[in-house]
Amino acid sequence: MIITWLGHSGFRIEIESAVLLVDPWLTGNPMFPADRRDDALQGATHVLLTHGHGDHAGDAVAIAKQLSIPVVGIYDLMSWMATKDDVQTIGFNKGGTVDLGGAKITMVNAVHSSSVAGDAGPIYAGAEAGFMISGEGQTVYVSGDTDIMADMEWMADLHKPSIGILASGGHFTMDMERAAYAARRYFAFKTIIPCHYRTFPLLAQDSSVLRAGLPAGVKVIDPEVMDPITL
Repeated sequence: MIITWLGHSGFRIEIESAVLLVDPWLTGNPMFPADRRDDALQGATHVLLTHGHGDHAGDAVAIAKQLSIPVVGIYDLMSWMATKDDVQTIGFNKGGTVDLGGAKITMVNAVHSSSVAGDAGPIYAGAEAGFMISGEGQTVYVSGDTDIMADMEWMADLHKPSIGILASGGHFTMDMERAAYAARRYFAFKTIIPCHYRTFPLLAQDSSVLRAGLPAGVKVIDPEVMDPITL
């Protein structure tokens, strides 16, 4: 499995026969180098969205049309995209599992909000979500934008993810301290990759607090944009 950070909450995950672009916000992302766009999209098979906010879904339709690949996510948002933008979609909902190129993607709960920009203000975009992505003998928990949830207890017990991609920048999501608390209380991660941080001054700029709050033996990888991580 190869995981590549695209900045903010965007990731390219190569697993089984799938190349998943998770929340690939590229246009206007201050962390993403515009001249690496083609590299980020190379061979992508699906766009996978946790929710509708522009810093997650803003490039989804353009990428899907450029590559002729489907956007995958919660049913309400996918139905809206399919109708408004005439793009191929795969809509499902929490508790559901889809097979994307041999990788099994289960939608799980998150606690946040979800909307897209409209002329008269925000438009409801279905509920926010996270994903358990399983393949190649491993399960990755992509938290999406969320705070700590009691649901994390059963999610960890049922899915047993060894890799956590955790939103932990604070202000809009868990901060580093809260992400560490969630990880040590509910999960048994071997590896954690923080995200939704460093993008703006408002967000956490490093993972030192996360590291300090984790049990010994948990590896924290500070990702670098377009630097592949093999797990």
